[in-house]
Amino acid sequence: MQVTHDLAFDAPDMSAWLPTLSEDLLDALPFGVVEMDLHGIVQRYNATESRYSGLARERVLGRHFFREVAPCSNNRHVAQRYAEASLDVTMAYTFALRMKPVPVTLRLLKTEAAARMHMLARWG
Repeated sequence: MQVTHDLAFDAPDMSAWLPTLSEDLLDALPFGVVEMDLHGIVQRYNATESRYSGLARERVLGRHFFREVAPCSNNRHVAQRYAEASLDVTMAYTFALRMKPVPVTLRLLKTEAAARMHMLARWG
């Protein structure tokens, strides 16, 4: 497959093409990707996110991201932002994984017409 878009963390219009990436291309991205339905249930979870978080894809898929996978992000700064109809926000954040704070840069993505929302994580 020929890629015709910029696969960088800060690429414009990412919400439009991210859902169309194959699993192989999604796994090859140098940043974490969590794709959720509009209820917060994880639909896709790339290899980069799995490697940095230490959570196997099989353990995450089909689970509510904010309540079951990463409750440290179930707050007004992250989870409640997805209540907006449209969202493209980049922010510094700290995940509290296994009691060890881990700094990340998050990009929260959602479009009004989409059936999915995304959280990108650049670790470190």
